[in-house]
Amino acid sequence: MAVQTLTEARLNFLPNTDQVTCYSMKEVKQHCDHTSCWIVFRDRVYDVTAFLEQHPGGTDIILENAGRDVTVTFEEKGHSRLAHEILEQYHIGFLVEHERVETRR
Repeated sequence: MAVQTLTEARLNFLPNTDQVTCYSMKEVKQHCDHTSCWIVFRDRVYDVTAFLEQHPGGTDIILENAGRDVTVTFEEKGHSRLAHEILEQYHIGFLVEHERVETRR
């Protein structure tokens, strides 16, 4: 059985751009208020508009980071496994390949 490095696993996790919907950070940045709120976490794009009112920490923290990459903020907060599962429900696509950070680590 072959062992994958972490980088190889990340590359396999992030699909090729011709297979999924991809967005640029310029597009994500346009969705930065309570009517349309997108975030990026680990190169994946999420539309969390419908979750704003449900967020246990309130809407302000999400809106402060709307239209941005929240990877560091989200991880520093120490969100639970459940929080990660909830986030996945709002997944709408990926960053365009040349803007992805995870594959460059």
